Amino acid sequence: MNNRQLFLQHIGQTSTTPMLLEISKAKGNYLYGTDSRKYIDMIGGISVCNVGHGNPRVIKALKQQADQYMHVMVNGELVLTPQTAYAKLLTDHLPDTLSSVFFTASGSEATEGAMKLAKRYTGRTKIAAFNKSYHGSTQGSMSIIGDEYWRNSFRPLLPGIIHLDYNSFNDLEQIDTSVACVIAETVQAEAGVIAPDKKWLQALRKKCYETGTLLVLDEIQCGFGRNGSLFAFTQYDVVPDILLLGKALGGGMPLGAFISSKTIMDSFTDNPVLGHMNTFGGHPVCCAAGKAAMEFLLEKKLVDTVKKKERLFLRLLKNNPEIKAIRSKGLMIALEFESDVVAKKRIGQLIEKGLFTDWFLFAPNCIRLAPPLTITLSEIRTACSMINEVTGAQ
Repeated sequence: MNNRQLFLQHIGQTSTTPMLLEISKAKGNYLYGTDSRKYIDMIGGISVCNVGHGNPRVIKALKQQADQYMHVMVNGELVLTPQTAYAKLLTDHLPDTLSSVFFTASGSEATEGAMKLAKRYTGRTKIAAFNKSYHGSTQGSMSIIGDEYWRNSFRPLLPGIIHLDYNSFNDLEQIDTSVACVIAETVQAEAGVIAPDKKWLQALRKKCYETGTLLVLDEIQCGFGRNGSLFAFTQYDVVPDILLLGKALGGGMPLGAFISSKTIMDSFTDNPVLGHMNTFGGHPVCCAAGKAAMEFLLEKKLVDTVKKKERLFLRLLKNNPEIKAIRSKGLMIALEFESDVVAKKRIGQLIEKGLFTDWFLFAPNCIRLAPPLTITLSEIRTACSMINEVTGAQ
């Protein structure tokens, strides 16, 4: 049996029509197939590979850490230098109230931890989330996913969940003193890149203050420079009570985190002791890789290039008659087509031409552009030329 047959037989499948691209190498902003084909990566591992594939700085760091130690125990009893060093680097670039980092092995686990922390700290049980939001696929995080299509087959889910409309001022009235936390993506990704109205997000922050409700902002997908600032919430002059991170946090290795104040985080230390724990969260090798990636991001000033690259995408694609709308926030871009049928056809054609992309969970009529932040202006021009060519715009 060849690799594709083994994949179909032995790997759990998530759709009936997998792409079946067999990747032999990933380097910089490109993926390479076993058939020697080369693809410009317009997904970046879904906003994971912000500093590019095979970044030498990241690889060096993880190799050095693997030589020292890999897994020992990460439940907070042992002082592990990769964890503490990365936590210090993260909090140095966050507001003072976000000073305590709880590492997890994924973004979904970060969501779960934040939900528990909010319940434990407030003593409340109700949680508010938003329609067309995505926060993970575990039972808890799925309970707050904002689309019934994705929830329905797995009920019963958690009780006490209410879903509000994003950017709706009227729906903020549903937040009261019974709500433990409100969880929102700072920029809704899987809805097809929906940014918040600044005044609305500030009103949400104010409502949470008034009701004693914790505000949880999910930057698992939009953080680490993707939206044009290191953390997207800083563009809206709000500070969350809990921040969710993942994806690019690990520099290509599996890592998530929820970050809060020391006072709130200490709720996990008693009644019960070990109020939250996991086996692999904050794995030393993952923390070393993530820290190296963040240092590279900062030293190369990649965040400062995001808006210029966004503008180039928009300029080169704005006159394409087949693209009905373009929504963007930095290097998180959605190209909207007439239907999901058209979008998926174009995705297949783009992959054939050597551009790797996909669609959005809640916006299947849109094509996703979320390349590594290291993408060059020349590569953007090539990618846009491919898009315009398959849509007949050139």
